[in-house]
Amino acid sequence: QPPRPPAGVHPTAVVATTARIGADSSIGPYVTIGEGVTIGDRAVLHPHVCIYAGVSIGRDFLAHSHAVVREYCRIGNRVVLQNGAIIGSDGYAFAQRADRSHHKIIGSGIVILEDDVEVQAHSSIDRANFGETRICRGAKIDSLVQIGHSCTIGEDALLCAQVGVAGSTHIGKRVVMAGQSALAGHLTVGDDAVITAQSATSHDVEPGKMVSGSPAFDNRQWLRAVAAYERLPEILRTVRRLAAEFEAMKEKAGS
Repeated sequence: QPPRPPAGVHPTAVVATTARIGADSSIGPYVTIGEGVTIGDRAVLHPHVCIYAGVSIGRDFLAHSHAVVREYCRIGNRVVLQNGAIIGSDGYAFAQRADRSHHKIIGSGIVILEDDVEVQAHSSIDRANFGETRICRGAKIDSLVQIGHSCTIGEDALLCAQVGVAGSTHIGKRVVMAGQSALAGHLTVGDDAVITAQSATSHDVEPGKMVSGSPAFDNRQWLRAVAAYERLPEILRTVRRLAAEFEAMKEKAGS
């Protein structure tokens, strides 16, 4: 087990006078905690963690160095943020002006992490434009994952390294998105679906379905397609030979 730092607030930490921190918590060097923050018992905030104003955090919170929780986000019990995780960053939302420059749309929503969620290193979860982005109980977010604004990630879902999820997408319970897979925006992925590594889709995925490829389709059909792809040079030679034989037969029949 990693060593647990002693309870208390390090003298270099900056904690707002209106913040409330639960019993037996450890607030490390250079931590910043904003106005109106509430943190439950037994929290551990390692050096350089930053908690913006108005954040609410439950019991047994663990945040490693350089994790950030932005304004007004809500975090449940036993949540773990690994190094550099960003909760509640601005969504990637811009409106194009008449001159084709871009006007930034400020998200008024928040991010909610339910109980037992873990977000690993350097992943980013965008705040909603309106309402909430919600990561449901027990979901595990691997490193270098991007989750867009207003998404919902279902209970016990697994999003592996370098996954990208565009805004307003709903992912069901126990979904597995393998490494470098991606979803376009405004999609629904049903419970227990699996999206295999490096696959991407712009269509909904049915519950329990396993899809592969880009654009993604049924995994079993994709496996057959990949097997055929390797044989394309051989198939092309066969087609050319048959075409030549057919032309020769036509010439012979014509003569």
